[in-house]
Amino acid sequence: MEVILSKNAGFCYGVKRAVDMAVSVQEKYNKKIYTLGPLIHNNDVVSYLKTLNIFSIEIEDIESLKKNDIVIIRSHGIPLEIFNKLKQKEVITIDATCTYVSNIQQKVKKYYDSGYSILIVGDKNHPEVIGINGWCNNSAIITNDSDELQHLPRKICVVSQTTEKQSRWENVLEKVVKFSKEIVAFNTICSATGVRQKSAYDLSEDVDCMIVIGGKNSSNTTKLYEICTKNCRNTIHIENFKEIPLELLNNKNIKKIGVTAGASTPDWVINETINKLSNR
Repeated sequence: MEVILSKNAGFCYGVKRAVDMAVSVQEKYNKKIYTLGPLIHNNDVVSYLKTLNIFSIEIEDIESLKKNDIVIIRSHGIPLEIFNKLKQKEVITIDATCTYVSNIQQKVKKYYDSGYSILIVGDKNHPEVIGINGWCNNSAIITNDSDELQHLPRKICVVSQTTEKQSRWENVLEKVVKFSKEIVAFNTICSATGVRQKSAYDLSEDVDCMIVIGGKNSSNTTKLYEICTKNCRNTIHIENFKEIPLELLNNKNIKKIGVTAGASTPDWVINETINKLSNR
């Protein structure tokens, strides 16, 4: 069996930065540290952070925090009101929001304060989008389906979830142009997302089976899976090597396997998967 790793796979800049920050903060303070929600969407990494005394809490747990507790803002970012709540609690706040996401938050606040309605192309239930919406008083129109758009404000600012598909962004923007008169649009899809998706798409055209590694709750990993299935019907989504189906390992008709991984998948998880496949 030939195992081929996609040219662009695994940790993106924002995720690596968040994990590195969490580790360095622990080294500095050497005490229990909290992340507001899972630092990244990967269970293996979250479990690893627990061994370093770094634990995930939910927004409702903020009320139980004490002065000088340490809280790390995860890579997806948070709404402005939650930032203010942390200040009121006088906790030590470490902002590990991806800089690309922070940039979107600031754009949204600027144009909302200037009288624009905000449209976010993305998943309304994703923490990044929930966080961005919190910078325009939770008033944004949120969708990744152009068919849902019927009537829009005349004056509108459009941004995108960093992990959104380019095709969805283009479809929504095409509809916006028809309805609105004053439009400010920022294609805020992360460049790493586009490169990763293109590499996965190309590889999936040339293999018998495609394996996508990443958290089941990871948006960008899910989109990689959707993209690969277009070319390779035999595509599976796993979190780590333990989920590789036994029938795949025993299938002698599969000669070439492609591997890609979401932006929140660490190198060690990718390497364990490749080693498992290679040692078949």
